[in-house]
Amino acid sequence: MISHRYQERLGGCSRLMKAAGLDVLLLTKPANMFYLTGDGRLCAYAMITQEGQVALGVPMTDVEDVKQLAHFDHIVGFEDEVGMIHSIAHYFEHFGIQKGVVGLEYTFLTQSMMAMVTHPHAKPAGVTVKDCTHIMSELRMVKDAEEIDRIGAAAKVAEAGMKAAVEAVKPGITESQVAAAAEYAMRQDGAEEFWRTYVSSGPRTNIAHGLPTLRKLQAGDLVMIDVHPIANGYSADMCRTVCVGKPTTEQQAAYDLYLKAQQATIAKARAGVGMVELEQTLHGVLKEAGHGGHVFGPPIHGVGIEFEESPLPPGHAFFHGEKEPPPLEANVVISVGNCGLYTGPWGVRVEDTVVVGPEEPMVLTGYPRRLEKRRASS
Repeated sequence: MISHRYQERLGGCSRLMKAAGLDVLLLTKPANMFYLTGDGRLCAYAMITQEGQVALGVPMTDVEDVKQLAHFDHIVGFEDEVGMIHSIAHYFEHFGIQKGVVGLEYTFLTQSMMAMVTHPHAKPAGVTVKDCTHIMSELRMVKDAEEIDRIGAAAKVAEAGMKAAVEAVKPGITESQVAAAAEYAMRQDGAEEFWRTYVSSGPRTNIAHGLPTLRKLQAGDLVMIDVHPIANGYSADMCRTVCVGKPTTEQQAAYDLYLKAQQATIAKARAGVGMVELEQTLHGVLKEAGHGGHVFGPPIHGVGIEFEESPLPPGHAFFHGEKEPPPLEANVVISVGNCGLYTGPWGVRVEDTVVVGPEEPMVLTGYPRRLEKRRASS
């Protein structure tokens, strides 16, 4: 069953490679390797031929571990970066690729990494390079049933983390301690890892994505909490804003407005909708209420193996080296609410992971959306 799943994915990859004129892919991004082979780790690579052959190169220490996890046809261990370069050269020779085009992940490789994988001792002189970012994004955009189940499981982990974080919110506790409560709960509930947790409070809620600091929460503060657990290799993304005590009338009004905009956008997450329409819906509600100068950035992005991936709104896609996405198909998973309403003294935000449905969206993150905390006895 596992092998069949990866064979199907490799078949789709082969078709896209042929259309793009790529003879082989040389992948180093863990998420892309995980999607096509079942294992993705740093200091490793995967070569995928146009015929769907898979060759892996991993640290010598990791060979046996990868053998238990990955789908592959060939595997080699190396001891250092020089060994990695020579093993890449070996696979080019093994597959008989001395001329042609190799696809590389331009949006992931640093200049030094690019220099290593294109080193004369690794890549044959007759092989040219081309970006393959769009191929992997297109492959991964529409999720299958198992992927949606895994993202749903990660969403449940996110809910456990959010519950712990919100319960930890009280005067005197630091933003870092709120993040710690969330991360501990997520580990306990099944997360093997998580992307960076954002916690900001008071005036710091007015920044786009606030990493936690040692600032102590004060009565009347708003606290913005954004969690991104990884469970069984897949992610979820959820943000809630809560108040330390009773919110002011202005804070509650801003929160209610943002929630209205977010929910109106989620309601449109049906097959055939475009990312621009979704973005304009959320921003439009805020602008019509007079907050045109208080919005920032793209409010929507894809979710899957990574907590932020394709599809992305056109401007954001360009920044990330991605192509503008086509109208969304059913089973694309997105996060709605990536950027908030920033008033100046404070900001508010609500974010949920949503499956685009054929007729109706399916919201995976169900933690309550309330600005005022309820008492523990309620």
